[in-house]
Amino acid sequence: MHNKTCATPVNQNLLKNAHDDSFKDRVVNRASFMDSTRSHIQRRGSLVPLSPTQMLWSSENGTCNRDDKDKGVNVQVVLRCRPFSDDDVRAKTASVVTCNEGKQEVIVTQNMGNKQSDKTFCFDKVFGPASKQKDLYDQVVYPIVKEALEGYNWTIFAYGQTGTGKTYTMEGEGGKTKNGEFHEDVGVIPRAVEQLFDTIKAQNAEYSMKVTYIELYNEEITDLLAPDDKSKKPISLMEDGKGAVFMRGLEEELVSSADEIYQILERGSSRKHTAETLINTQSNRSHSLFTITIQIKENTSDGVEIIKCGKLNLVDLAGSENILRSGAREGRAREAGEINKSLLTLGRVINALADHSGHVPYRDSKLTRLLRDSLGGKTKTCIIATVSLSIHSLEETQNTLDYAYRAKSIKNRPEVNHKVTKSVVVKELYTEINSLKQELHATREKNGIYIPHDLYLSEEAAKKEMTEKLELKSKELLNLQELLFHQQKLTTQLSQRLENTERELDGSKKDVSKLKDKIKQANEMSKEKEYLIRNLLGSEKTLTERAAELHSELENATSEASGLFAKIEHKNHIEEGNKILVQSFQSLLAQQLEVLHKIIVSSVTHQTQQLNAIEEHMKSFANEQDKATEDLQRRVKEIKDVFAGGVESLAELATEFGVHSETAFGNINSEVVEHSSALTELIREASAKVGDVLNDLHNNLNDQEQSIASFWQQQHESQLRAYETTQSASSVTVNFFKTLSKDIFAVIEMVEEAQTIYDKKLNEFKKKFEDYADDEDRQLLEKMAELLANTNAKKKQLVQTEVDDVRSYIDSKTYILHKKIGKMQSLTSSTEDEFTSFLGKTKKHYNEDENKTQNGKSGLTSMLQNWTTKARMGDQQWRQVQESLSRLQKMHIESVDSTIKDTLETNQRVYTRFSSMASSTLEELDIAHSGSLTSIEYQLKFNHEENEGINTLTRISRDAMKDMETAHSNKITEITKDAEKCLINDYMVDDSLFSTPHFCKLSNKANIEELKTPSFEVLLDSFRKAQSGNQENGDLNAVSS
Repeated sequence: MHNKTCATPVNQNLLKNAHDDSFKDRVVNRASFMDSTRSHIQRRGSLVPLSPTQMLWSSENGTCNRDDKDKGVNVQVVLRCRPFSDDDVRAKTASVVTCNEGKQEVIVTQNMGNKQSDKTFCFDKVFGPASKQKDLYDQVVYPIVKEALEGYNWTIFAYGQTGTGKTYTMEGEGGKTKNGEFHEDVGVIPRAVEQLFDTIKAQNAEYSMKVTYIELYNEEITDLLAPDDKSKKPISLMEDGKGAVFMRGLEEELVSSADEIYQILERGSSRKHTAETLINTQSNRSHSLFTITIQIKENTSDGVEIIKCGKLNLVDLAGSENILRSGAREGRAREAGEINKSLLTLGRVINALADHSGHVPYRDSKLTRLLRDSLGGKTKTCIIATVSLSIHSLEETQNTLDYAYRAKSIKNRPEVNHKVTKSVVVKELYTEINSLKQELHATREKNGIYIPHDLYLSEEAAKKEMTEKLELKSKELLNLQELLFHQQKLTTQLSQRLENTERELDGSKKDVSKLKDKIKQANEMSKEKEYLIRNLLGSEKTLTERAAELHSELENATSEASGLFAKIEHKNHIEEGNKILVQSFQSLLAQQLEVLHKIIVSSVTHQTQQLNAIEEHMKSFANEQDKATEDLQRRVKEIKDVFAGGVESLAELATEFGVHSETAFGNINSEVVEHSSALTELIREASAKVGDVLNDLHNNLNDQEQSIASFWQQQHESQLRAYETTQSASSVTVNFFKTLSKDIFAVIEMVEEAQTIYDKKLNEFKKKFEDYADDEDRQLLEKMAELLANTNAKKKQLVQTEVDDVRSYIDSKTYILHKKIGKMQSLTSSTEDEFTSFLGKTKKHYNEDENKTQNGKSGLTSMLQNWTTKARMGDQQWRQVQESLSRLQKMHIESVDSTIKDTLETNQRVYTRFSSMASSTLEELDIAHSGSLTSIEYQLKFNHEENEGINTLTRISRDAMKDMETAHSNKITEITKDAEKCLINDYMVDDSLFSTPHFCKLSNKANIEELKTPSFEVLLDSFRKAQSGNQENGDLNAVSS
């Protein structure tokens, strides 16, 4: 059960009327004693707690050890550096702090301009970013707790910027593990509590321990252990007559185990003011002080029981905060301001103590009042300074290190608390109890305000003393008022004398000012004359130098003009040679083109004759084919009656064949569609005349008619195409030579025109230059001084303009000439390519016709071989017909070829069906078929002879085309070489070594006018402005200094 020590309900009016500090102390101490006594009775086996009067074994009330007091002990300062957070690592924040734990040094690096500056601080202990909580506790706090158990008062507080790990160091995170050991992140306070109880249990001593937990928030002290109804009431901070600080109404809780303290810490920490900022997610907004008071019973060698007391103050300071970086607003900004104010006061106290100042500002902040005994008092102190590695916190880190380093020089005078015997403690307690009983009895027996008689007498005496003091102060005030009146009168007299003296001084100053003005005017006039003389001498020197420069430039212009005339004469000579060269090339090119034209005309005439012969052969061949067809139709009509039974079946097959043919030929061009329709109609007419029994023969005759008609059509189209191709090639060739002749005449005209223009422009330039030179000579004699600056520039400009015009015109005409020649070469090359392409196409058409004929021949041969044995002679004749028709049929385009193949496949399918129907009638067909075979044999022989004749004409035509191709190619090569020789090798380009005069910019009239000396009025005006500007600058410099 915890004991909460607070003041009993003492009459408040009694406290208000009390002016004596000792009286207040007695009331509070007695109330605390009563509560402590009740708590002690309830806790069995514990020591009787000391009254607060004896508890002041703190250094304020104990007798000091003379040696320790004289020597003093420095404040122990430990530095701990927090490692980078995850955000800092991701942002790759630079580090400015280096910790050397071996030398106990901290080095801060900063860049000032382009120089790096390092500053080193030495401390009692240094813990780097990799240090653990246990390392810091074992090396620093563990010895402190041992001394607290020996009877010393110790204070440990963390100091540094917000977010550097102060709360983490003091309180830590986590708790005990399942094995009963601390988590590695547990802080100083839990480890110290555990050490206290472990040590006391190891000594097996009787003890009493109590704790307090307060918070300083916005300069108001709050008890974190008070009940909920009192937790929001601020606690007053008071001092006794000896300067010791105590707090009225502070809750003290007796504890008997470490777990109880952990619960108290958890309950108090939950009430602390924390908030999230941009720098720290859980930033303390207040200072907190956790105090542990230990009383331990000891037995002396004489058997006397004594009690020793120690105190451990554990302080967690709020961190200093930059409002701009933390993002604090409104209430948070006020909190940050109060925190920074209290820490600033703490820094001033540290500086004052370090400098041994006569005045230490403890009273400027409640924080420094609470820590007064820990800084320069009788308590041992350890400061744990925390800093960050980040460059963003460089300024705060330097401030923390400066304050911590200065705090090392602070000396405390620690003293061991009294060891009091048990009898003395009991006696003092009984005295206090009796005194409190008397006060309580007096309060219960009387109405109104009741106090003991002794206390009343002391108050009356105090009032009488206060009245006497007021009377004495009133007399002193009257004396001071009289003295003030006398001083005011004396001040008025001195003021009048001062005004008279100032008026006299003003008159003297005016006289001195007038004399200074006259001296200044005289100096200015002297300076103006000197300035005019300097300007006149400078202008004279400049004019002399400029005249020498103009004379030199005139000589240079004369020599450059002579070089220009020589260059123009050289260029005219080159142009005459080029003109003769182009004219000779024109006549040579015309002769060669005439020969080439005759060759092409002769070739075209020969080709036309051959095409006419082929056309005559085709006409006679078509007439013979018509006669053969009529003869076959007559013979077929004679045997119609024999095959009447198979007409219907043949009609169905013919219809199916016709539909397929229409579908296949529908994808070809208009000429092929017309051919396909005529062929289909022919097949239908033949099938209507053939009987049922003559299926094989009728089908064969139908195919023959189709093949013959197709062959004639193909031959006609092939010859027509060859004629059109030849005609196209001839027209291309004729157009080429016409275009070539036009370009040659245009080139010749352009060269002649250019030559004429060159002569004209040069004559005009020569005349213009002579007129201009005469005019310039005349003007030069009249106005030598005025025209000397610009005459050479005008001459050079005139020459340069004319030369640039001639050069640009020559360049443009040369570019056009080269362009025309390139166009002629391109036209010759394209014509040659077209003619070569024409020969290739002719050869290709001939090969295609031959291939088509061969393919048709093989197809018909394979079809005729399947005829019956009795029609072997007819099969042979039909095969020859098929070969002749196939050679002509191959001249069609690929789409026609594909369609014919599809038709042949369909015919084969029809033939298969037709053979099955004709197998029963082949014997009857043999007699009637013999006459038809004779006629067909004669027709095939005639077709073969005609084909040989056409092949002979085609070969002759092809050889003639090859000869014409060779002759045309040789002639084109010869023309190209002549053109290269004339226009590239022999054509002369002006690469003369004569240099073109450089453009020289000369001064004009305005520049010469600038060389004149300005008028005296202008010079004086500029001089005065310069002097006034210098004077203003001097006045400004004087004011700024």
